[in-house]
Amino acid sequence: MFDAKSKDAMHDVAVCPVHAPADHPKVKPGKVGILLANLGTPDATDYWSMRRYLNEFLSDKRVVDYSAWVWQPLLQLIILTKRPFSSGAAYKSIWNEEADESPLLTITKAQTAAMKERLHAVYGDDVVVDFCMRYGNPSTKSKVQEMIEAGCQKILFFPLYPHYAGATSATANDQFFRALMEEKWQPIARVVEPYFEDTAYIEALAQSIERAYAAAETKPEILVCSYHGVPQRYLMEGDPYHCQCQKTTRLLKERLGWDDTQIVTTFQSRFGPEEWLKPYTVEEVARLAEEDGKKNIAVCAPAFSADCIETLEEINEEIKESFEEAGGEEFMYIPCLNDDAAHMDALTGIVQRNLKGWLD
Repeated sequence: MFDAKSKDAMHDVAVCPVHAPADHPKVKPGKVGILLANLGTPDATDYWSMRRYLNEFLSDKRVVDYSAWVWQPLLQLIILTKRPFSSGAAYKSIWNEEADESPLLTITKAQTAAMKERLHAVYGDDVVVDFCMRYGNPSTKSKVQEMIEAGCQKILFFPLYPHYAGATSATANDQFFRALMEEKWQPIARVVEPYFEDTAYIEALAQSIERAYAAAETKPEILVCSYHGVPQRYLMEGDPYHCQCQKTTRLLKERLGWDDTQIVTTFQSRFGPEEWLKPYTVEEVARLAEEDGKKNIAVCAPAFSADCIETLEEINEEIKESFEEAGGEEFMYIPCLNDDAAHMDALTGIVQRNLKGWLD
C-alpha cells in the first residue's frame, strides 16, 4: 500500500505514452492549472526597483494609450526620474517589513493558499493552483511555463478583477496569451469572465460592510464605494467598466436594504491631464463634509480583490486627509475582501463553474 506522498509522487511521474515507441519523449499525466492573476508589485521600495516596476506598468499601451513618440520621452526623461522616489515612499509606508514584500503580494499568496486548499479538497492532485502578476514578479510567463512543466494540459486563467477594464482584465489576458504564444505545445485555455454581479461576491461584500458597521462606535452616515478610475474617454470608446461598477453598487445597496442616501459611487487614482470618470473620490469626500455636512463616513473599494497601494495608502491617507480637512471627523476604511472566507468561497465557486467539462 502506498501512502499519500507516494501516490502524489507517482501522479507527477512522466511516462511514455501508451503504444508509442520507446524513444518517444515522456509526458506527465494531464492536469488542470488554475492561474490567479493580480496587477503587480515592485520587488522593493528603492529607486531602481520602483523605476523598473513603473516603467513596465506605465509603458503598457492598455494603461496609457498615447502615441509612444509623445509618451515615452515624457515617461523616461521626466516621470521616471522623479516618481520612483514618491512612489517608493508611499510603498515604504505600507510595506510588509517582516516578509519584505508588498501587502498585495502577501495577500495574493494567502488567497492562492486558500484557493488551493478548497480545490484540492474537491479535485485532489488533478489541479495545480498558483498566481502571477501582470507587472513585476512572479511574472505571467514564468508561471505559465511552470504549469506546463508540471503537466498542465489545460489552464484556467483568472484575473482577480471583479470588473472588466482594458487597463486591468484585458492587459492581464494579453500577457497570458503572449506567454502561450511562446509554447511549442500550447495548453487549452479558458479565461474567467468578470464577476461584478456574482451573488456570492456581493454577499461577501455586504457581510464585510455589516461587520464593520456593527463594530463602529458611531454608525457612518454614508458609504463611499471608491472604484479605481479610468479616463472618461474609455467609457465613450466602449469600455464597460463604469457600468459594471455602478451595477455592483446598486446590487450591494439592494442586498443591504439601503436607499440612495446611504451609498455613493466614486472613482479614485486619477493620473494625467484628461478627464477621468467622476465623481473623483478625493473631491467627493470633501464635498460630503463641506456641503452635505457629513461628519462620519465609511469608504470601501469593491474593485480591488486585495488591499494594495491604492487602498492602504491612497484611501487611508490622501482621501482621508481630504475629508478631514473639509471638516469631516470620523473616517472608516473597510478593508478589501482579501482572503476572507466568504470571499474565497465566492472565488472558488466561480472557478468551479468555469471548470465544468474539464473537471466534473
